[in-house]
Amino acid sequence: MANIMIRKTAEGGLSFYLPKRDLEDNIVSIEFDQADKWGGELKLANGGTYYVDPLDAQPKLPISLRAKRVDAPE
Repeated sequence: MANIMIRKTAEGGLSFYLPKRDLEDNIVSIEFDQADKWGGELKLANGGTYYVDPLDAQPKLPISLRAKRVDAPE
C-alpha cells in the first residue's frame, strides 16, 4: 500500500497524487461519494485504478490516505 494525497482541483474535481512515483492525475470516478460513505475504488484519467478503504463521512480535503493499486495503465 502506498501513501497518496487527494485534493480538490481549481475546476472542482479531485486530484490524486502519489509522491513515491511523482504521479499526479485527475480522479474521474470514485466508488462511494455519499455523505455517509466515501472512498473505495478510484479511477484515474490515465486508466489506473487504486483502492482506499471507505471512510464513514466525506473528508476535508486535502487528505493523505493509504491506497492499494488495483490496476495500472500499460
